[in-house]
Amino acid sequence: MAQAEIGIIGGSGLYSMPGFTDTHEERVETPFGEPSDAFVLGQLEGRNVAFLARHGRGHRILPSELNFRANMYAFKKLGVERILSVSAVGSLKEEHKPTDFVVPDQFIDRTFHRVSTFFGDGIVGHVAFGDPVCATVAKTAAEACTTAGVIGKLGGTYVCMEGPQFSTRAESNLYRSWGADVIGMTNLQEAKLAREAEICYATVAMVTDYDCWREGHDAVTIEEIVAVLHKNAENASRVVKAAIAAMPKERTCACASAAQYAVLTQRDLIPAATKEKLKLLFGKYLD
Repeated sequence: MAQAEIGIIGGSGLYSMPGFTDTHEERVETPFGEPSDAFVLGQLEGRNVAFLARHGRGHRILPSELNFRANMYAFKKLGVERILSVSAVGSLKEEHKPTDFVVPDQFIDRTFHRVSTFFGDGIVGHVAFGDPVCATVAKTAAEACTTAGVIGKLGGTYVCMEGPQFSTRAESNLYRSWGADVIGMTNLQEAKLAREAEICYATVAMVTDYDCWREGHDAVTIEEIVAVLHKNAENASRVVKAAIAAMPKERTCACASAAQYAVLTQRDLIPAATKEKLKLLFGKYLD
């Protein structure tokens, strides 16, 4: 079924990808249920790309309701080796202003309702996650910001919170005391599952506003935030296009073999149904 080499996940404000040619939609079945929406496959800058609207077109799915496993499994099934995620975030530092982009290289997990592994059901596995994003994809994304004329900062910590409510002021100040840069509700599970699936992953975090720690935050209107969302979406389209064009053809990073030594379970004790379900992901390591 392989039809794409690069995946794009569009977040709040980015529900489609301008510049696609030869497009068609594909609904992908997975053993983990339905992905967020149909995938839009096509050509972008001469590369085979698969686009997925994270929250579904029309923004129908809460962060906590996202079927992260189905989304990532589907990308793998489509042949995707690299994913560039785009998501809206709040800023935890004065230096990250609305309409700025941040390409984080670390995460802090503040979620508690989510499944974020393919392992389980009779198979135990652990992948390294000290460096949770692909350095190659992150660097390419940050350089694409420069190409597109957008302020983009490489590196930083993304706090992934449960939501759907935003932070309390006490929480926001706590995250600032930890030195975190931005806060969002979606990217950590994607990064964890991409690593298990041996897919390179990085995210472009689009700052929409300052989180509630900042004086005057509550005076920001919905109209102002929506205006920033639209501006960010325009900028993200240019950044993604530049990143796709510059993405190296060959993978030389460790992401491609991240699960090689992950499985600890004795092979003959792994249930046949579990082996079958995970064949696409780990089959080469389970024989």
